[in-house]
Amino acid sequence: MITAVLSTAVAFLLFFGKLPLPALIPLCIVLGVLIALLNRHHHDNTLSIDVLAQISRLNKVNPGLKLSALLIAMISCVASQTVFTGLFLLVVVCLLAVCAGGLSLHHYVRVLALPISFLMIGTLALLFAVSSEPLGLLSFNVFGFWLSVTPDTQATAALVVSRAMGAVSCLCLIGLTTPMSEIIGVLRRLHCPEVVIDLMYLIYRYLFILLSVHREMRDAAKSRLGFRNFRNNVRSTGMIYSSLLSRSYHFASRNYDAMESRCYSGGIVFLEHPAPIGAAQVVVAVCLVSACLGLCLSSFLLPTLLPY
Repeated sequence: MITAVLSTAVAFLLFFGKLPLPALIPLCIVLGVLIALLNRHHHDNTLSIDVLAQISRLNKVNPGLKLSALLIAMISCVASQTVFTGLFLLVVVCLLAVCAGGLSLHHYVRVLALPISFLMIGTLALLFAVSSEPLGLLSFNVFGFWLSVTPDTQATAALVVSRAMGAVSCLCLIGLTTPMSEIIGVLRRLHCPEVVIDLMYLIYRYLFILLSVHREMRDAAKSRLGFRNFRNNVRSTGMIYSSLLSRSYHFASRNYDAMESRCYSGGIVFLEHPAPIGAAQVVVAVCLVSACLGLCLSSFLLPTLLPY
C-alpha cells in the first residue's frame, strides 16, 4: 500500500502541467490501484528470493553471460542522459523475468516493492525546490518557505528515478534468476578474494535465517495478543528484537560448529554444474546490450531529439 501511494504521488507530480488534470488524475489512480493489487500480501504464498531463483527457468542460462550482459546494461542505464534507457530496461527485464523465467507478476512486484518505495521517497525530495516565493507549476507554503515543483525539478527527478529503477530491475533479475552458489562461482572465477566471498555468502544466508526466526517470534506474540494495543505493541516489539539479537549469536555459534565438523578450512566451496552458452542466449544478450548502449550513446549524440 505504501508503494502504491508513493508511486501515485510521484506520477502525479512528474506529469503535472504536462497532461490535463481530467486525464492525469484517473491515470494516477489506476496506477496506484494496479500496484496495490499486484503487491497485495499472501500469507500462504511467501517465497524467498533464493527459492524463486531455483525455480526460475532462466537459472539454466550461463551465469557468466547473464551477469555480464546485465551489468553492462545497468552501467549504460546509469550513464544515460535520457529516461528512455531506464524505462526500456525496466520493461525488458520484467518481460524476461515473467515471460521467459516463468515468475509470476505478483512475486516480481513484491520483490521490487521495497526498493521502489525508497526510490519514490527520494524522488519526492528531488521534485520540490525550496524558495522564499512560489515558483513553477505547483507550490506549497510550509513554515514560511515555499516548496515548488518546476519543470527543471521534474526533468531531474524523472531522469534520476528512471536510471535507478532500470539499475534496480537489473539487480533484481540477477537475484531472481541466479542462485547464490552460481554468483559465488562467477566471482571466484574473477579472482575475487575468498574472504569477501565467504562473508557475502554467510551474510546472505543469515538474512533469511533471521527473517524466519523473526516471523516465528512475531506469530507467537500475535497468538498471545501481544499487539492488541499500543503499549503491548511496543513491549512485544522490544522483546522480539532483543531476543532476536541473542538468538542470532546462538545460531552463529551453532553454524560455525557445524562448519568445523565438516572440515571447514577457511573457504566455502559449492559443487558447480557449468551451463553451456547457447546461440539463443548470446543473441538475446547481444540485443539487450546493443539496445542499452545505443540509447545511452544517442542521449549524448542527439540530446535535442530526446526529452528530459
